[in-house]
Amino acid sequence: MREKIVAGNWKMNTTIGEGKKLIEDILSGMDRVPAGVTLITATPFTHLCPVARLIGDRRNPALAAQNCANRENGAFTGEVSASMLASVPCRYVILGHSERREYYGETNEILLEKIRLALFHSLRPIFCVGEVLQERETNMHFQVVSAQLREVLCQLDPEDFKKVIVAYEPVWAIGTGKTATSEQAQEMHAFIRAFLEGTFRDLAQSTPILYGGSCKPSNAAELFSRPDVDGGLIGGASLKADDFLAIAGSFA
Repeated sequence: MREKIVAGNWKMNTTIGEGKKLIEDILSGMDRVPAGVTLITATPFTHLCPVARLIGDRRNPALAAQNCANRENGAFTGEVSASMLASVPCRYVILGHSERREYYGETNEILLEKIRLALFHSLRPIFCVGEVLQERETNMHFQVVSAQLREVLCQLDPEDFKKVIVAYEPVWAIGTGKTATSEQAQEMHAFIRAFLEGTFRDLAQSTPILYGGSCKPSNAAELFSRPDVDGGLIGGASLKADDFLAIAGSFA
């Protein structure tokens, strides 16, 4: 049985006070989360320590960062290292998000460096893959995603790969007015799992693959019913406790 995960990516939203209120509301509604479902909250860097204090010793929800540096330490002004995140403590880190690739020029080479540092410091990477609209419309989507997997995850040894969570982002369906169907999500998730089997064999069957394309309370149950969709990487809906908890409840 694969892990069931609902991860909330707050992106560059909320003040510290707003973030603390949001996590308090999530904590007060954890009875709505089915047994066996893990919630992950990925807050801005400024919020990590205050939110960690509110979560305390709980294992669920868990705390994640939205990024980390590809260097261990040193003269890299403005960067935050994996070891710093581990000391908060964080348990997860999102890497390879489409916004990091597009706006900050993160390459697969850089992302491999980040993943190795995260794993070294016992952080579980949530590694994002996905294609943009032009790549989908020219039927390049499988080629693009397979390259992202091959150049990063397939460079890991099996023991490290076992700790990774994959998130599929159909970038073409986010903010474009186009909609990705649950059939399209399942098709890509099944492709990802089959591709990873080529390197990691049976380990790919236990790898959680999350859907990151505008998952919300109204479509979560349908998405999560698909055999290769193991949860969601949630954007805007994670900023409302009721919506985030309702998405998690879609596993019931």
